[in-house]
Amino acid sequence: MTSTPKILDVTYEAGAILLENGAEISRVEETMQRIADHFGVEDESFFVLSNGIMMTGKGFARTKFIPIKGASLDKVVAVNQLSREVAEGKWTLEEVGDRLKQIRAMKPKRAWEQILASAVGSAGFCILFGGGFSDCLASFIAGLVLWSFMLFVGSRHLSRIVSTVTGGLLSPLVCFGLYRLGLGSHLSNMIIGAIIPLIPGIAFTNGIRDMANEDFIAGATRLLDAMLSFFCIALGVALSFVLDENIFGQILELDELVADPQTSGFLVQLVAAFFGTMSFAALFGVPHRYYIDAGICGTIGWLIYLILTRYSAFSPVETMFTATVVVTLVALLQSTTRRCPITVFLICGIFPLVPGASIFWTSYTIVSNQLSEALATGFGALKATVAIAFGILAVMELNGKGRIGKWIKKRK
Repeated sequence: MTSTPKILDVTYEAGAILLENGAEISRVEETMQRIADHFGVEDESFFVLSNGIMMTGKGFARTKFIPIKGASLDKVVAVNQLSREVAEGKWTLEEVGDRLKQIRAMKPKRAWEQILASAVGSAGFCILFGGGFSDCLASFIAGLVLWSFMLFVGSRHLSRIVSTVTGGLLSPLVCFGLYRLGLGSHLSNMIIGAIIPLIPGIAFTNGIRDMANEDFIAGATRLLDAMLSFFCIALGVALSFVLDENIFGQILELDELVADPQTSGFLVQLVAAFFGTMSFAALFGVPHRYYIDAGICGTIGWLIYLILTRYSAFSPVETMFTATVVVTLVALLQSTTRRCPITVFLICGIFPLVPGASIFWTSYTIVSNQLSEALATGFGALKATVAIAFGILAVMELNGKGRIGKWIKKRK
């Protein structure tokens, strides 16, 4: 008979891999419980935080600090699938331990794939925020430079805070240079697209989901982590304008966001949303087989957003809430039909709705001493964030104990 400590060691490793790579707290606890129950452990207790796991069992106790870092959702998918197969009796304990070692050793996406994804994502989101094709090209170049820096300098030699501030500084500087050389006509759109790869989509989305599952400590920690990243990006953008002003003697004056006629049509917008969302699936380490699903989820959400913005009397908050509800429902449908964690689709699908433009405008208006506009923009970003949070919460509450998922399965 296998000893309880050995079973719990394997259980702990599964939970640690999930937590390190972007899984929500409820999934970590559910997976650990599933494995422990299958191998006959009784009286075990798990307490999972956003940066640590505490576990006790008969003659066993263990705790480990797990720092917040980047995510690799392919590992989350792999552990989730493994736990389901364990519950079906397809693995022995020794085989589970070996498989977990293989999952931990999985390599991240290749460097060129991540850099290209950052560039395509920046270009796509530049179009979503109203940029023209020349602006899109400038954002593409800035996205290349940004992720090359993040991969080869930021992640290796700098703390996460410093690398995020520096990335927020570097992206606009590249856009400034290209703009002064004559590439692009809407500088604000170029910069917004360029900084989008820095947005902490996983921390933001999982923080909301943890709150929905009443994991308030973990949810608050993750949302605080996301807010810190937003602040670091804003600080970097602000510093870029200050630096440019010191070099050229005056701050660049920007017009409000405009929708370029070249790219404002529904077809171009939806294509940009599809490829932009797919690009972030690559950056978040989503398995290749789910790229199209993630792209579809983001595209449907953006379609709803465009329709409500252009043809309804909905306020911006109502529009954001409704689009978020649709994205979450689509992600839930995909999760059920593809037998994959909803995190994979929701984090990518919600990305077009995250108020990245507001981060930029708040930074710019502060630097240009437009304090009233800065307050208005910052408050608008806060309202959009709350609308997204309540949209996700509404669907998660409606789903309850998998009610929607079970209904979908019955309809199949």
